[in-house]
Amino acid sequence: MKLIVGLGNPGPEYIFTPHNAGFLAIDRIAEQRGAVLANRRSRALTGKAIIANQECLLVKPETFMNLSGLSVAPLVQEYGLDPAKDVIVLYDELAFSLGELRLRPNGSSNGHNGVKSITGVLGTEDWIRIRIGVGKPALPDGREIKAGGKDYLLTPMRKTELAVMDEVLDRAAQAVEMVVGQGIAAAMNQFNRKEEKL
Repeated sequence: MKLIVGLGNPGPEYIFTPHNAGFLAIDRIAEQRGAVLANRRSRALTGKAIIANQECLLVKPETFMNLSGLSVAPLVQEYGLDPAKDVIVLYDELAFSLGELRLRPNGSSNGHNGVKSITGVLGTEDWIRIRIGVGKPALPDGREIKAGGKDYLLTPMRKTELAVMDEVLDRAAQAVEMVVGQGIAAAMNQFNRKEEKL
C-alpha cells in the first residue's frame, strides 16, 4: 500500500486557491483512475486506486493545512508503512513558479505548515514530496515578483493561472505513477529536469 496525500484546506472557498494545489492533484489522480474519495477516516477523505499495479490510498486531510499530520500519521500506523518508501505528499511550493514541478525524497519544510505538521507527527523528514510551483513567474527582465504569502495563497486563481495549473496537475499525476512504479530516483531524473527554452 502506498499513501498518496494531497495537502490543502477543506471548504468551497479554498478549492481553486494556490494553497490547494495538493488537493487538486489528488482530484486529478482520482478522476484519471476512476476512484472516488468518499470514505472518511483519520480525519481525511480517502479513496483507493490502483497505480502502477499497486494499491494506493488517495488522501485529502480535512484538518486544515497546518494540522495535516494528524490525518497522515494514523494511516501510516494502520497500514504499517515506511514513510521513506510508502508516503508520497503533493503540495504547493511558493518558491517555484506556477507550473514548475519538483520531486524530493526528503527535506525541510521551507516554511510550509502542512509539511511541518507531517514531519512533526511522523518524527522524520524522510518521506517523498512532489512540490507543485504556485509562485509568480519572473518578469521579462528577470526580476522576481513576490507573491505576497498567505493572502496570495488563499486567493482563488485567475483563469490564466488555472490553465497553467491544469497542465501541471497532469504532470503531477504522471510523477506519482512513476514514483510508485519505478521509485523516486527514476521519477526525479524524469521530472526535475529544467524545460529547454527554444
